[in-house]
Amino acid sequence: MVKIQEIKNILFDFDGVIIDSMQVRDLGFRVIFDKFEEQQIEKLVAFHRENGGLSRYVKIRYFYEKILNKNITEAEISQYAMKFSRVMKEELINPKYLIQETIEYIKNNYKKYPMHIVSGSDGKELRFLCEKLGISNYFMSIDGSPTPKNELIREVFKKYNYNKSETIIIGDSKNDYEAAIENQIEFYGYNNEQVRNLSGNYIENFRDFV
Repeated sequence: MVKIQEIKNILFDFDGVIIDSMQVRDLGFRVIFDKFEEQQIEKLVAFHRENGGLSRYVKIRYFYEKILNKNITEAEISQYAMKFSRVMKEELINPKYLIQETIEYIKNNYKKYPMHIVSGSDGKELRFLCEKLGISNYFMSIDGSPTPKNELIREVFKKYNYNKSETIIIGDSKNDYEAAIENQIEFYGYNNEQVRNLSGNYIENFRDFV
């Protein structure tokens, strides 16, 4: 276990950790698949909620291949993803969705710890949102899908040459935990009871995480 006093670098998930976007993401899937049956869409929304750390590209493919039992091309996935992104850009630029205790922690500690965002959200959209929300300058890097999260983490270590024993990732999904395990770094759960006992590390409140 990495003790708090030993932490030197922090990787953040975005959705559910920095921004409370779950309902907006739900809406996005309902909008882009509005021509399909409601029951089918709700199965996708349930999968989305259980796998918050996975990218929309994976979820769109899952909808077609596992729920509809149909094939889908990469071009079609990209078209759906672009439509989804338009919905996100319109709604999530509203600061009301930011999780204030997280933002306060980041603002107070970004000079102490190098911070990065590694997210399942689309990378270009992610950088757009962070810029509009005025939080880009707090992070050394901001990256997302379609590159899988475990690869994003590897790229951070490759570029910045961090010590894994001094680096943590803070996330709210089992996918964040799995990416941490694959990269041999410590996972700190936050904002989701389902990840409380995955690693033995859980942040009840960022105001107490010092």
